[in-house]
Amino acid sequence: MKKALLLSALLTLPFASAQKAQVVRVGIFPNVTHAAGLVAVNRGLFSKELGGIKLEVKEFANGSQINEAFAAGAIDFAYVGPGPAMNAFMRGVPIQVIAGAAQAGAVLVARSDVKINGVRGLRGKRVAVPTRGSTQDISLRHLLKANGLKPQDAGGDVVIVPIDPANMPAAFAAKQVDAALTQEPWGALLEAQGAKLVLGQKAIWNDGKYTSTVLVGNTRFMKDNPQTTRAVLQGHLNAIAFIRKSNAAAQKALSDQIFEITRQRPDRDVLFKALARTTVTDAIDLGTLEEYAQLNREAGFARDVPDLKKFVNLELLQSLKK
Repeated sequence: MKKALLLSALLTLPFASAQKAQVVRVGIFPNVTHAAGLVAVNRGLFSKELGGIKLEVKEFANGSQINEAFAAGAIDFAYVGPGPAMNAFMRGVPIQVIAGAAQAGAVLVARSDVKINGVRGLRGKRVAVPTRGSTQDISLRHLLKANGLKPQDAGGDVVIVPIDPANMPAAFAAKQVDAALTQEPWGALLEAQGAKLVLGQKAIWNDGKYTSTVLVGNTRFMKDNPQTTRAVLQGHLNAIAFIRKSNAAAQKALSDQIFEITRQRPDRDVLFKALARTTVTDAIDLGTLEEYAQLNREAGFARDVPDLKKFVNLELLQSLKK
């Protein structure tokens, strides 16, 4: 009933009376799994829908930072992995998933001078992930368990090292880690710099058919600003449509926006490979999301699983797609 009332408000309230905020703050990472957001920013697709509402883009490196920003009331919307999002939600941070953004888009790569031919080869090795509790960290811990291994913090001998993805190439060059389970384009970029692919995107989990990035919003902001919420979501959908129709232009937008954030510009071949490993989509498979919540608990980052009926609300998304 509450969802229906919220949807009604989002769809019918006049802009002037419903709108409170004059600025909307959107958090994003420089990853291909965040392609919808990066393209929407670069091509002005958010701003076009927002009209007179000012867009402020907040740049982050990992999901832990996003959660801290939401908890502090410093952002209104963000692209983030489902792992960090559900953990924040279960800690009482007022957020809700309003759309999918990407599926798959993560790979396991290793330094070429280290003998790692599969997951079992990670025994005694140092493996980078974006941050503790990230979607990639959860995936890695599940892979270790499935192959009879444990991370060091659970009594095993695989050392999991949190490193921002944009810093992983330098960590590989300095031999600070032996491998990395990371999002694109950083996996493809590491390959271009000599790393070897150990597991492709389909081998990470569920044949690559899992949500790796979602668009989440602050529930209080969305309640107070229904038209802005609608505009952000429409900009998100427009960006996904643009990526599907204009591959070359989308690659340029991604390259430019990633460079703007990191001062590293992935070349055309790297982006082509990264996009081929990533499905940019607004869709969310609630069944696999529920399974992923179980993996999150298995990894020790939560004692329970979130109530997906409260954690995810796709009603506005579905109404915009009619």
